[in-house]
Amino acid sequence: QVQLVESGGGLAQAGGSLRLSCAVSGRAFSRYTMGWFRQGPGKEREFVCAISRTQITYYPDSVKGRFTISRDNAKNTVYLQMNSLKAEDTAVYYCAASGGLAPRFVGEYDYWGQGTQVTVSA
Repeated sequence: QVQLVESGGGLAQAGGSLRLSCAVSGRAFSRYTMGWFRQGPGKEREFVCAISRTQITYYPDSVKGRFTISRDNAKNTVYLQMNSLKAEDTAVYYCAASGGLAPRFVGEYDYWGQGTQVTVSA
């Protein structure tokens, strides 16, 4: 069984930064593609970024250049550095693990964390 626990959410001002962490317990962390999703009020859960087992990263245009995903396989942890935050980045952020190569959709992920709230004030 794989368990994911996010941390690092909170309140930030527009233009500011936050760093989220996701600690993963269980076996074979290095074999998973790790992703971040977010769900804003009244919105569907959307893909934020992902990092493969070979450190290839994927970003949608909405966060490209502002957000950076990284992983430390020795610590079983994945990070999301968020810079130049905007009010529209306000959401609950979820960490997820997938056995796929380049998963961008919710259904491609096998394990999920409980989420951490990020609120950006304008």
